[in-house]
Amino acid sequence: MKDKMANSLLDDMLAAQKQGEPRGLPSICSAHPWVLKAAMRSGADHLLIESTCNQVNQFGGYTGMTPADFVTYVHDLAREAGFPPDRILLGGDHLGPNVWQAEPEASAMPKAEQLVRDYVAAGYSKIHLDCSMKLGDDPAGPLAVEVSARRAARLARAAEETATQLGREQTLRYVIGTEVPVPGGATEHEEGVTVTSVADVRETIDVTERAFRRAGLDAAWERVVAVVVQPGVEFGDDFVLPYDPDAARKLATFIETQPLVYEAHSTDYQTPEALRALVRDHFAILKVGPGLTFAFREAVFALAMMEKELLPANEQSHIIETLDEIMLVRPAHWRKYYQGDERALAFKRKYSFSDRIRYYWPEPEMQRALSRLLTNLAKRSIPLSLLSQFLPVQFHKVLAGRLTPRPDALIIDKIQDVLRDYSQACHAESIRTNVGSQDYRRTYQSRTRIRKL
Repeated sequence: MKDKMANSLLDDMLAAQKQGEPRGLPSICSAHPWVLKAAMRSGADHLLIESTCNQVNQFGGYTGMTPADFVTYVHDLAREAGFPPDRILLGGDHLGPNVWQAEPEASAMPKAEQLVRDYVAAGYSKIHLDCSMKLGDDPAGPLAVEVSARRAARLARAAEETATQLGREQTLRYVIGTEVPVPGGATEHEEGVTVTSVADVRETIDVTERAFRRAGLDAAWERVVAVVVQPGVEFGDDFVLPYDPDAARKLATFIETQPLVYEAHSTDYQTPEALRALVRDHFAILKVGPGLTFAFREAVFALAMMEKELLPANEQSHIIETLDEIMLVRPAHWRKYYQGDERALAFKRKYSFSDRIRYYWPEPEMQRALSRLLTNLAKRSIPLSLLSQFLPVQFHKVLAGRLTPRPDALIIDKIQDVLRDYSQACHAESIRTNVGSQDYRRTYQSRTRIRKL
């Protein structure tokens, strides 16, 4: 049942897009428990949750979790939140040799194959194959599209073999594409990014299809649902590049002749109007990650400001100061990503859109400080004037009786404000999965008709 739901979720979105309906899917790329709980309590009918090869892999990744661990973690959170685990579609993002790109192909690719096998064995159904990075023994110059496609097909074969062994031959859906924005945001200020050309995306699709078919993966190719391109959106420490529909018009027109949609990365911080325009222009899978943990950080900092107004210093959590102390002592997650003098670095550690803070919340000191902050504020009534000052959107909801002014509820709602923008842009509230009524055969027929154009 779970696999059928997952298939229907992606297949129905694809079929709707090809029938002219601006349907999309928000993709939550985060392992943060508050983010996931907020999503699970948002009233969504289903969720697409993804983890990257850096977050989760066979060696634990930076979360310390294998793919099987992550599945257990997500499902445990879902049961705690009262959200049915079988309504969650799990995706693997940037699956490939990225973690081992300093190694030669002979050692990096077997590890990438095992990575993909472990993801499929754990129950992931949406697989983004990303072999866009050069490996240690690749020649100088840009990586040839043919090499990237050959490696992607190799990983697809590993995925298909694992699925067949588990009796899940038809459950996998693939995303291809090599023109991927920097995960987590750009590291330097940019005035603009180059939108993928139609020639480049056409080449990516054609070359990857040939690689799949040469590898005997015809059936797998028919389950490729999306291609990653650069629609012209990006964010970094102190900037957000908004979506420009005119700049992406040729891309939008081109994909209408293909049996695929686009997957858009780095859509964090886009306006609701921009998100709707992206879905309308067939960027139907919208990835969001740092924007959600940034909202969590905003809510926590706002509560800390209220705490300072309400409690004497010796009773406060000092969570903001604790966070910066930990980041200074353990700079590995931010040092190479932020540039500037000490004053600039101090600002970026707190307020960068890249939100490198997200790596520090699991630290025991941070968990203790957060617990104390929440306990301190839960013991007293937060004055409405402080809510208006530090969380004005939530203040109006409290005033209207739509939100309880508990600290945990305020945090959850702040995250859900971001999720609501994505849900509304994707018309997610109108999607009702009806297993069996629209299976992959319908989408396959649509794909076949489109291929004949």
